[in-house]
Amino acid sequence: MNIKTEQIQLGTLRVDVIHKDIKNVHLNVLPPNGKVRISAPYRMDLDTIRIFAISKLAWIKKQQAKFLQQEREAPREYVSRESHYYKGQRYLLRVIYHQGPPKVILRNKEYIDLYVQKGSNVEKRKKVMTEWYRKQLKERIPFLIEKWQKIIGVEVKDWGVRQMKTRWGSCTVKAKRIWLNLELAKKPEYCLEYVIVHEMLHLLERKHNDRFVAYLDHFMPQWRSYKEELNQFLPQQDYPLSE
Repeated sequence: MNIKTEQIQLGTLRVDVIHKDIKNVHLNVLPPNGKVRISAPYRMDLDTIRIFAISKLAWIKKQQAKFLQQEREAPREYVSRESHYYKGQRYLLRVIYHQGPPKVILRNKEYIDLYVQKGSNVEKRKKVMTEWYRKQLKERIPFLIEKWQKIIGVEVKDWGVRQMKTRWGSCTVKAKRIWLNLELAKKPEYCLEYVIVHEMLHLLERKHNDRFVAYLDHFMPQWRSYKEELNQFLPQQDYPLSE
């Protein structure tokens, strides 16, 4: 498919314009810094696109402000009394030194106990926590995939978990494989479920077009609120704010 790219300048705002073989115009404000992109049909000339962008300036500024105000997690030091999240709930970390192998235990819905040997550095403590998050997330995923395979009527051949800087998930349609961001271990179950459904729906529709949105509306009517919750955290954010 031939794609033509241009730019328009509206005062200090630069807008990337992509001409594609599509029927409707799409406006996106992209993470992490609020970059603006318009996808438009080949037939739409640049003056018409400029007028469209000007009509959406208030909305664009509002969405960019959201990105500026979004919470960014401070670098973790993995020390006692530090806040960590699991399944959307906040816990306080307690670092406990012992002679046995490292382990992580949830305690009283309030604490995450991190057992490590005395002298363990930040990288070691981080590795133990990361592997614990990975194990917990991998235990949650199979049930949700199996549940939604029956509902949507598609089959996921393979799936995996990995750290992603700018995406919550991805789908390799040809291989029917989905990847999920390790950070989802920290999010509520409904956010994890939304990302799984989002990626599985790409097996029905590759693009984020009107058909894809219609599938989301049909299978998960509340998806916009889940997306909005995920969009409150950076840089672990994938799906752009769109109009």
